Amino acid sequence: MPFEKGSFVLIDYVGRIVETGEIFETTIEEIARKEGIYNEGSLYEPRLAVIGEGWVLKALDESLLNLELNKPAIIEIPSEKGFGNRDPEKVRLYPVRRLTSQGITPRIGMRIEVDGRLATVRTLGSGRVQLDFNPPLAGKSLSYEVTVKKNLETDMEKIQALIHRRIPLADIDKFHVTIEDGGVTIDIPEEAFYIEGLQLSKRGIFTDIQKFFSSMKIVRFTELFKRLEPVVEQPSPKENSGGTPGTQ
Repeated sequence: MPFEKGSFVLIDYVGRIVETGEIFETTIEEIARKEGIYNEGSLYEPRLAVIGEGWVLKALDESLLNLELNKPAIIEIPSEKGFGNRDPEKVRLYPVRRLTSQGITPRIGMRIEVDGRLATVRTLGSGRVQLDFNPPLAGKSLSYEVTVKKNLETDMEKIQALIHRRIPLADIDKFHVTIEDGGVTIDIPEEAFYIEGLQLSKRGIFTDIQKFFSSMKIVRFTELFKRLEPVVEQPSPKENSGGTPGTQ
């Protein structure tokens, strides 16, 4: 087997509902746009998975052990190993006014939060709304077309991937990472300073490095602000001519 538990891999995938063929998730931007599921807030690129860590659906995670690099594979996942079977007890009726009093105008198919839980609006009528607290994909068989695009082997590759996972909106190539005896130093580029939740992301990076690299006891973050040097305007060719306009 090319991979083992704990391997760091980058995967592309397309997730479909077997019963309908509908694509519900993908890491590939072109497909997301074509299928009408593109999300402006999402980053479309191969996704990091550390095999065995549950960073993707468990049944999909387990199947990664048997895949080959750059060779697409189809993984079939029955509902009980996906998002579980639908539970009729999780479908409830609520007064519409309970939602409107919270500023929510329900529409069929809408995902809303009620009592701290996410639900899907199934029906509306007679002043009541039917809410389904089952996961949207509960009771559905799933099919994933998966390709392992890269197997990360060096500590540097793995740490950069962990940083990118936590701070995906900043260009990973602008982070300078130094691995020294017993520690890691990460220089954070200025473009990342104002990303919401940066401090939590740094804590997450520290936790990840401690987990996967037991020899690295210290993680240092440096944030450098650089002064922009003033732009010196160059004189125009006329100003450099040394002559008087209109004379030979």
